[in-house]
Amino acid sequence: MPAMHYTLRWPDASETTCYSPSLVIQDYFQPGQAYALQDFIQRLREATAIANERVQAKFGFTCSRAGDQLDRVETLVRRWAEQPGARVEVVGFSPAH
Repeated sequence: MPAMHYTLRWPDASETTCYSPSLVIQDYFQPGQAYALQDFIQRLREATAIANERVQAKFGFTCSRAGDQLDRVETLVRRWAEQPGARVEVVGFSPAH
């Protein structure tokens, strides 16, 4: 199953490289696009759920790394939740090695 990394840019211009066990993440985000925090996290939750369903179907278990990654991103989203107009940009995608 092809996995990938995606890079996020936060309101303070810091960047985080994240992991997805499936290419489905590309169906939910466009490189260079910035998303309002709630829209972003809703999309990410849905994409992660689908990715985990695919992993479950292929291997018989979900991807704990994907769940951990979602938890870390949710923590970062909460950091910016009180900032009016805060957005997270999806910088790009790259293959996981």
